[in-house]
Amino acid sequence: MNRDRLRRTRADIVRLADDGLDWVTFSTQASEILSRLVPFQRSCWHTVDPWTVLLTGSLNQNIDYSGSWLATHEYVLDDVNKWWFLARSGRQAGATSLATHGDLSRSARHRSREAYGIGDELRGSFVADGTYWAAASFLRDEGEPWFTEEDVRLLASLCEPIAVGFRRALLATAVTTEHPRDDGPGVVMFDEYGDPESISPAAERWIEEMIEVPPPPVPAASKMVQVVAARARAFGAGHDSVEVSARSRVQTRSGSWLLLYGTRLSGGADGRTAVIIQPATPNEVAPLVALAYGLSDRECQVTQLCLQGQSTKQMAQMLGVSPYTVQDHLKSIFDKTGVRSRGELVGRVFLEDYALRWEEHPVCLA
Repeated sequence: MNRDRLRRTRADIVRLADDGLDWVTFSTQASEILSRLVPFQRSCWHTVDPWTVLLTGSLNQNIDYSGSWLATHEYVLDDVNKWWFLARSGRQAGATSLATHGDLSRSARHRSREAYGIGDELRGSFVADGTYWAAASFLRDEGEPWFTEEDVRLLASLCEPIAVGFRRALLATAVTTEHPRDDGPGVVMFDEYGDPESISPAAERWIEEMIEVPPPPVPAASKMVQVVAARARAFGAGHDSVEVSARSRVQTRSGSWLLLYGTRLSGGADGRTAVIIQPATPNEVAPLVALAYGLSDRECQVTQLCLQGQSTKQMAQMLGVSPYTVQDHLKSIFDKTGVRSRGELVGRVFLEDYALRWEEHPVCLA
């Protein structure tokens, strides 16, 4: 592979990440750029909740699969190159042909779609500064050459700038108007086999706002809802390979946020689950916004104290550092978030009610 082509491709993606695009537009244009370097016929892209590694948005190009298929093959069945594993392992990219030593039939994912004329698959998990933001698959049709080790290395080398593009897209689609919250929580019920039993009108309305391209055939088939339900079922069965909860924060088309969480139900048939959908509170979103701005762990701590109204002296005492160090952290925070004062930080970036309670979350890839 010509190194100049790789440098140009990386430069194109870096420029694209700087354009302030929403993630669907960014993904669509990134696909075009990548296909010139590593050809493929089909692709899918997903945003990810960094703490629970659940998928929160979906863009399919020339390929279609159901939410239940995605949930089962990514979070339930054993297989090679699961996105969360590529992210956590640090490999970030992998091809099915290489992982199965040339026997594609060893992959459950491949076996399930072989009849549709799909051949090899190249997968990427996009991590920046230790945080997992998105995932994608690039597929070749049956009969096309398999992906090579060089193809895997090329994608791995581009994962970081792609992750930055997704991280910035989260900020580019910040809420401009408050979404009416009179719908209240919605609920989707699943039977013991994972098939939807019922759905509330509020859940249908919330699902319509999620970013899925193309949209699900029916609301209960939403990929975002199905993956949360699958995680809840796995918890009940004592199989939690990712060791995270059945919950995710999903950004809507308007830039507002929803909280999805799943639970197994007692009584009746074993294995029944429910997924509850409701507007996310500011304190549930604030840590994610801090990550998107690229704040370090210490800067997140200083930001939290700043939002609580602590003085520089008080912050220094609580953190065991000098006031000058706190000032240095604040300067860095202001530079990263594009503000000039604590008042702007509270009012324009995080909003005042984000300071009510900042939950402590473990960063999955730290």
